[in-house]
Amino acid sequence: MKQKFYSNGKLLITGEYVVLDGANALALPTKFGQSLVVETIEKPLIIWKSIDNKGVIWLDFTFEIDEILNIKNTSFLKNSHRIFNDDEMRLLSILEEAQKLNPKFLTFNSGFKITTKLDFPRDWGLGSSSTLINNIASWANVDAYTLLKNTFKGSGYDVAVAQNNHPILYSYINNKPLVEAINLKWNFTEKLFFVHLNKKQNSREAIKHYQLNKNNQSDIIQKIGFLTIRFTACSSLSKFEELIVEHENLISELIGQPPVKELLFKDYRGSIKSLGAWGGDFVLATGTEEDWEYFRKKGFHTIVSFREMIL
Repeated sequence: MKQKFYSNGKLLITGEYVVLDGANALALPTKFGQSLVVETIEKPLIIWKSIDNKGVIWLDFTFEIDEILNIKNTSFLKNSHRIFNDDEMRLLSILEEAQKLNPKFLTFNSGFKITTKLDFPRDWGLGSSSTLINNIASWANVDAYTLLKNTFKGSGYDVAVAQNNHPILYSYINNKPLVEAINLKWNFTEKLFFVHLNKKQNSREAIKHYQLNKNNQSDIIQKIGFLTIRFTACSSLSKFEELIVEHENLISELIGQPPVKELLFKDYRGSIKSLGAWGGDFVLATGTEEDWEYFRKKGFHTIVSFREMIL
């Protein structure tokens, strides 16, 4: 028996950070995602292989199902004579939480051969964790938002994108995700592209930093929510660029960090917007393909057009 699951990668266009406090956010699914294939085997083992976008195996891990059920049992770990690395512990913890949510999960006498495959480089920040969480939740028949909350935390927008093939408006209010699929009126997407900043941002660490250092300004959070709606209704590039500047300035004030354009691209003629956790992964830029050379000269060679990136 073979099962296959697939989840979309994500880009958070508006509402970074403040989506954690219930603000409306705009998120887009990408053409790049992650698959998970499950094959049943006779022995009560899990044979796990994770493959990157170039076909390289970056996690090759075989373990008994008992190890999942006892991963937080100190005496079990001491007697197991196994040393788990961070990736292995993270995976075991996700499977353990999934089993808690569905006690019937992984309780059969049989085992599984699992293969995951990423469509994008691991340092792109398109959701290697969220797509994994959503795929495992589908396999275990549990709620993906709850599984995320019990493992990686976060607002859940990335899980929502993993499950949708359209742009979404997302908010998390009263511990409940609200997801609305929308159609964007952007007729200028040929003037939008994404530039990778040559480093991966740790979203879990960024969340911690935000919660500890944010300025307590509910009016900014409300303004970001209104800006998100204006972004979705925007029909001209010039207005879109104005909204980018306004959004960047608001988040900058909230978290006490300068916008990325001010830091790295001060002389760029178009607009630049940070996406997700500031400081790494991709930024959104406006301009033409001729402008790509500006970024290449500064050492940023991973540039993806809107058409190539967004589903």
